[in-house]
Amino acid sequence: MSRRRPSRSQAAGPSQRQLRAGELVRHALVDILAREDLRDPDLKGISITVGEVRASPDLKHATAFVAALGAHDPKKIAAALGRISGFLRGRLARAVDLKFTPELHFIPDVSYDEASHIDEVLRRPEVARDLHKDGK
Repeated sequence: MSRRRPSRSQAAGPSQRQLRAGELVRHALVDILAREDLRDPDLKGISITVGEVRASPDLKHATAFVAALGAHDPKKIAAALGRISGFLRGRLARAVDLKFTPELHFIPDVSYDEASHIDEVLRRPEVARDLHKDGK
């Protein structure tokens, strides 16, 4: 029985290099989105948060999880950012020092909605009753 080490693709989780590049891109995107006057009508006057950026192993692609602050459709926001990804990539090239400027992909971040739903469920009287030891 031979002992083989799993390849990097089989190992769990991203490398330190991917994590560092993702955070670098995330910080730069947040700055760009806060400072730039975006001309897309779906993005006018909307504050956008970038929750996470995941970089591919070769650092040539970056997937950003985005959400708008307020009551806006996250799918619509992600689609609008996808339309201006070339512009954002150009600004990103000036802001970060990477060998390659990653191609940007945007995905709606629904984790905030899920957390809100879980909080709502935990506040229900029948659930709260089960969470307290004394039943009050």
